[in-house]
Amino acid sequence: MSSCMKALVLLAFLTLCVSERVEVEIRSVTSIAKTDEDFICATIDLWPSTKCDYKQCPWPHVGLLNLDLKNKVLANAMKAFNPMRLRIGGSLEDQTVYKVGLVTKCPHFKNRMNVRRFGFSNGCITMERWDQLNQLFNETGAKVTFSLNALRGRKLEKKNSTLWIGNWNKLNAQQFMEYTISKGYRIDSYELGNELTGSGVSAKVGAAQYGKDMIVLSNLVKKLYANSSDQPKILGPGGFYDEDWFNEFLQVSGPGTVHGLTHHIYNLGAGVDTDLIDKVQDPFFLDRVAQTFKDVSESVKLYGPWTGAWVGESGGAYNSGGKHVSHTFADGFWYLDQLGMASTFDHKVYCRQALIGGNYGLLNTTTFAPNPDYYGALLWHRLMGTRVLQVSQDASPYLRTYAHCTKQSVQKRGDITVLLINMSNSTTFIVNIKNDLNLYPSILDGLPPREEYHLTPQGGDIQSEVVLLNDTPLKLTKSLDIPNLNPAFASPLDPIKVAPDSFVFAVLRGFGAPACSS
Repeated sequence: MSSCMKALVLLAFLTLCVSERVEVEIRSVTSIAKTDEDFICATIDLWPSTKCDYKQCPWPHVGLLNLDLKNKVLANAMKAFNPMRLRIGGSLEDQTVYKVGLVTKCPHFKNRMNVRRFGFSNGCITMERWDQLNQLFNETGAKVTFSLNALRGRKLEKKNSTLWIGNWNKLNAQQFMEYTISKGYRIDSYELGNELTGSGVSAKVGAAQYGKDMIVLSNLVKKLYANSSDQPKILGPGGFYDEDWFNEFLQVSGPGTVHGLTHHIYNLGAGVDTDLIDKVQDPFFLDRVAQTFKDVSESVKLYGPWTGAWVGESGGAYNSGGKHVSHTFADGFWYLDQLGMASTFDHKVYCRQALIGGNYGLLNTTTFAPNPDYYGALLWHRLMGTRVLQVSQDASPYLRTYAHCTKQSVQKRGDITVLLINMSNSTTFIVNIKNDLNLYPSILDGLPPREEYHLTPQGGDIQSEVVLLNDTPLKLTKSLDIPNLNPAFASPLDPIKVAPDSFVFAVLRGFGAPACSS
């Protein structure tokens, strides 16, 4: 090989193996936001198996009405969260009735019909199916949000309009709640409606009318659960953020009515987009959604300080998720980044579309085995506490950094957990974590080892469906249990090495963050 060729090979090697030193500063005196204890949430949708997008049908017997509730992997995946927060609902909820009381007919969702919304006719949930679902919820300890039909009783303003007018008819919801109470089923919260805000998705309801209906729902829950020590919360409106609409909604519904202000995020665009694989690793593109989180948080501060912002549904790409990042490690870039971003902007809960189904499920639609995103969600749930800390670093925008007080940390020690997301495919970041009080570097001697959880794609391929934890593939055990998620231990004196195309959760014991010491 000529000297010229050798130089070119060396240059190519160096280009592929770049490292960059980064100092990450944690502002540790006070927290900047607070999440719910069970921030991580997943949805179970109503889509039937005949729901298809872009010539594929990614809902094969995984919707609410036909999901195999006896599947052991499903139950074990839910139990691992202890508890898993679930949101039951979706696009078809506003054309769904509950077969109870005065409702005696129970239609099935049928597609390819000349109907206005989503190409499906009206559908129904039987109380037999509701019993079966609650058996699973009770077995796994799930924390359930049930999203109610908000179009019941309304009518279209005029032909070819999408505006629905009139008061919400609460009767079917009331009889459903009465049945639920009689069976002793626990509901964490009730939500009203799905994507009817602003201009709506195929249908809309005015903000003032919606606010009045939320008062009706709130009063109904207070009446029916008057003797309950654990009264369900009220959530809404469950749609895409529109500033004027949301602000009016909060003003009309008034203090103490809405406990969680739910909004939806699908910032990656259509699921068929061939550029999705690039978008999920583009920090400048991903930054655009920060304005929505900020605006929702601002609406809460100005018009609803009694409530908290929730992401009620987010699947990255709409129309059943992204075909080109489906079930792969790549999905984790936008997902973990949005978890960090949402918590920074004081969101209490983040619901991922979906637990199973579509191209965005946390579980495989055929085997029910966890997809890579599932393990990122589980690690967040176990490691990231409720108090959010301010993080700063002036290195590459391809390194995303988030920090929380550690979940279940030892009191007065000020433990923190840091999430580091490396969106670069060529740079290793060598990260030193600094306490802005300058305490941490001076008291490293005698501290417990740092706990590190490095998530990487098998073979370095971000489109792999297998994720490695500290170089070990994560697979179900022989008994179909979720595998143990064990950390690697490192000296607190050493920097954290964040490989290209990887995520790292690092638990720093004894960090001395005053915000985490009480």
